[in-house]
Amino acid sequence: MLKKRFLAAAVGVALAGAGASPVIAAVKGTIPVKSVEFIGMTAPETAEQRAAAYTTAKVKVIFKSGGSRVYDLHYNALFHNTDTIGGVTAGAAYDVTGTPLLDSNGNPTLAETPDANSLIRIPARGGDKLFLVTHFEYDWLDTAGADQYGKQPMTMSLANIEQDGKSGELSVTALRNIDMSAIDGLWIPCAGSLSPWNTHLGSEEYEPDARCQVEGSCASGAIGLAAMERYLAGTKTANVYNYGIVPEVTVGKNGETQVVGHRALGRISRELVQVLPDERTAIQGDDGTYNVLTMFVADRKRDLSTGTLYAAKWNQTSAENGGEADLAWVRLGHSSDAELEALVASGVTFADIFETAPVNKLADGSYEAPPAGFKQIIAGHNKGLVENLKLKPGMETAAAFLETRRYAAYMGATTEFEKFEGVTVNAQDRKVYLALTRMSSGMEDRPKDPANHIRVPKLLAGAVYQMDLGSWKLDSDGHRIDSRYVGTHMKALVLGQDIAKDAAGNTAAVDRIANPDNLKYSEKMRTLFIGEDSSTLHVNNFLWAYNVDSGKLSRILSLPAGAESTGLQAIDSLGGYSYIMSNYQHAGDFSSNIDPALKGQLEPLIDRSKAAVGYLGGLPAFK
Repeated sequence: MLKKRFLAAAVGVALAGAGASPVIAAVKGTIPVKSVEFIGMTAPETAEQRAAAYTTAKVKVIFKSGGSRVYDLHYNALFHNTDTIGGVTAGAAYDVTGTPLLDSNGNPTLAETPDANSLIRIPARGGDKLFLVTHFEYDWLDTAGADQYGKQPMTMSLANIEQDGKSGELSVTALRNIDMSAIDGLWIPCAGSLSPWNTHLGSEEYEPDARCQVEGSCASGAIGLAAMERYLAGTKTANVYNYGIVPEVTVGKNGETQVVGHRALGRISRELVQVLPDERTAIQGDDGTYNVLTMFVADRKRDLSTGTLYAAKWNQTSAENGGEADLAWVRLGHSSDAELEALVASGVTFADIFETAPVNKLADGSYEAPPAGFKQIIAGHNKGLVENLKLKPGMETAAAFLETRRYAAYMGATTEFEKFEGVTVNAQDRKVYLALTRMSSGMEDRPKDPANHIRVPKLLAGAVYQMDLGSWKLDSDGHRIDSRYVGTHMKALVLGQDIAKDAAGNTAAVDRIANPDNLKYSEKMRTLFIGEDSSTLHVNNFLWAYNVDSGKLSRILSLPAGAESTGLQAIDSLGGYSYIMSNYQHAGDFSSNIDPALKGQLEPLIDRSKAAVGYLGGLPAFK
């Protein structure tokens, strides 16, 4: 019998006291539960509401006995990027020696962008120890107000967490920077996930363009490596192929950390890696434009150091309601971290992997055929780049794992996914959910592109897609894929809606999702949590709860105007309570569509230097 423990929470969020600590009252006992329903909140209306992180949402619990009860949600900030705990400032960036980095004004570099969270439980004598790993994605603004995106190395922090046994409230007792010297620093870490074996799997998105490096230009829009040179502080030269990989963080019982970088999952603009229930198969998001969907199958359980990498081909069956397709999987190659480490250490460059030829665009917008022996591809990540490439002899492994997106296109896989971000798994139903922040560019019908697999109508508000999983499928060469969790079919599940600009400046329907990004699924609540990253469509971004059985979509958190919803993690049971970890970053990064008068009201209410690492509480525990 399924049993769930409850917490009743009362919180004053009329917003006069937004940001104040809620009063939480515990309800003892374990009660059999039939289902959980989120009761959404209205969109913010006043300037004070629009400037705050708050919730007035509720949870309706339906008992097996037939009755029901409603509980209030509340939002708690664990800490802010500007907080100093035990001498460590949360958002501070460091070089390889552990020295804090300074900005152009001589002030500490503080990232305003907390992203991924992994709340990790370490078994210990006397009770589990709790630790929270948090990414800081990039430094948005320095103290002079200058944009610093991609100009600074980034960091992960480790917080010691304590839980109040009576109220369920979480608090931070210690904080430290996680040493990234083992992987030569951290490059724009975005989302992440907790592995089934209790480690944190991170990410590095918008990987530096290795062609740009050898040709001495950034025509493809790639960001250079100056930030990582700053991190290395003259100890060595930054190598383009050391970034765009998966950092895995193992936390010990005393808070000691070990970081390894996994190359075997390929080098892409990774939003995150989601390991599936077999503890071998992983699905990966690739953020940007003209990007790829990849699958990795490890040789051994709980070991991502060796395995086979595949890329998906979208075989469209419908363009309706966001599109639908059968998936084929193109085998890119098999390798190991050790083999790839040796390859990178040998000094391999893009020019060693591919020969290139000029691309000629014709007057009608199409492209002249490539020279004999070359293949013409289109791949991103900051924009779609058409290239004529020829793989050099013996460089298949280097291409597959160091130039994954280019090689996927070269081998006939689909590289037309747009802003392919969050990934999460519903193990019971054998489904994977994937966030496509918008459907445009390569996802539109563009017959003059070198490839045109995806052909769906433009939808800037984006959608969450659902992928079905099957067993022992064949790859594009007719060989069996050694996994029982292979994606077979993909279709849009939850769609946004573009609208004409309203009075506030919204260009997507406020009561539907816009630009879905972070995703996490709760098996016990049967709920998919969807966090938004809308830079232009929603004036305020929201966190949504989508019930996969009823199809009900509920707004459960509103964030300060311009702030992105990040750091999602659904924790179904912890010490008698449940939590939804939820951060926000870059508050005050206003939509270009915002009403000028509204912007004027909000600017003095929002501290652009401040961002929060936090959680939604008031939830019952799910046993």
